[in-house]
Amino acid sequence: MWYEVLKNFAWLVMELTVLFVVVSFVVNLLQGFVRYDKVEIWMKKTPPIVSALIAVVFAFITPFCSCSTIPVVVNLLKNKIRFSTVMIFLFTSPVLDPTILTVMVVLMGWEVALYYTVITTILSIILGFALERWGFEKEVKNVIIKNDLQAEKRFSLKNTVSEILTLMKTVYPFLLIGAGIGAVIGGIVPTEFVATYLGGENWWLIPIAAIIGIPLYIRLSSMIPISQILIAKGMALGPVMAMMISSAGASLPELSLLNSIFKRKLVFAFVLSVFSMSTISGFLFYFI
Repeated sequence: MWYEVLKNFAWLVMELTVLFVVVSFVVNLLQGFVRYDKVEIWMKKTPPIVSALIAVVFAFITPFCSCSTIPVVVNLLKNKIRFSTVMIFLFTSPVLDPTILTVMVVLMGWEVALYYTVITTILSIILGFALERWGFEKEVKNVIIKNDLQAEKRFSLKNTVSEILTLMKTVYPFLLIGAGIGAVIGGIVPTEFVATYLGGENWWLIPIAAIIGIPLYIRLSSMIPISQILIAKGMALGPVMAMMISSAGASLPELSLLNSIFKRKLVFAFVLSVFSMSTISGFLFYFI
């Protein structure tokens, strides 16, 4: 049993390490061609739907966890970026990450990754516009911080290696934790237990999984290896996706930070939005 656990862990670690380094290098190279000040101008001057799509792309090429997204959100609000655009960035930044999507393609298949990207993008845009339409813009506190976005970042191999090593210190441990938990689940937890109690037509597991995920501070980099093992053992895809999205999209540390820039009504609306996005996503995967 423990031999299987160690073997699964070794394979997952090797696979994730190669993907992590390669994709991090590509993303760093891509960021060398991005001027953040220009991105802000595009967000501000383009039509709302175009600005929303720019926010999604910006979120994709700036891979942050839910907590590290907050300073960027404050910076965008300070620079008078449209409220709906800022909220779309806030929703998508923790859940759309090139490294995570690449890992998802390898471990769970390109179809799952494609559905995941399309569903989370569309729902984030809808929720961003809905919150603006319902007048939540006035629920933002007046918070001013130093501009955190870089005006320009040039590519250099030395800086890229340094940033990859720094990123590995903050993100890679979560990959290892996820691989470890996934390997234990794969080697010890009986397939029959997962298939019986977490699989099949148990649709009610989706909202429960979404609720459980919100207070947790689990990065997608940890959840994906675990999810891949659970799905392989028979857990339904809907609850897995609901928990992945809710745990990445909101967490107690993030909510504590949001409370410093959002009034209580908007914090509650944000939590409800993340729950709605994760639950709806889970049901869409359930029917797909």
